[in-house]
Amino acid sequence: MLVFATVSFLMFVTPGPGVLSLAGVGAAFGWRQGLLYMTGLFLGHVIVSVAVITGLAAILLAEPVVRTILLFLSAAYLGYLAFRIALAGSKISFIEMIKAPGFMTGMTLQFINPKAYAVHTTFFTGFAFYPDSFTIEISLKFLIMNFIWIILHLAWLYAGCKIHELNLSSSAQKWVNLLMAASLCGIIVLSIGSI
Repeated sequence: MLVFATVSFLMFVTPGPGVLSLAGVGAAFGWRQGLLYMTGLFLGHVIVSVAVITGLAAILLAEPVVRTILLFLSAAYLGYLAFRIALAGSKISFIEMIKAPGFMTGMTLQFINPKAYAVHTTFFTGFAFYPDSFTIEISLKFLIMNFIWIILHLAWLYAGCKIHELNLSSSAQKWVNLLMAASLCGIIVLSIGSI
């Protein structure tokens, strides 16, 4: 169980699409909007967990075309999030970011991210620690993983919000937003490169 908890911690503390976009939303739009986005991420995370536990994900992702479509949808969506974070609070010709990424944005990101399915499959099929009862083991994994997920995602949101609260100059805030957006773009490149 300790190995599973350690792997969960390391997986969720490492920057990925969810935590980077969450920190970016916190930095660009503040705590309240970040919590709304995080709630969507969490519900998407739970949906992915249930899909993996029930075997639905294995059935859907067994088809390479579906995996590829999800990968490109995920990459496009991350690009969209990066764009929104990069332009937060700024006016560029006809574009003004009025609405921050929210609940549905977070949930959608988790739902279409093929890497989320891969991670959850690893979590729920590996690291056996209670071989006498599949139900107890899965339930404990679900509780441990979600506890760690919530704590670490709150930490990432807090870090983003602290940047937001620094009252940086508009130029400095723009650079922070651009850095967050560039990080998400880096994930896009790595994801597409993994095909």
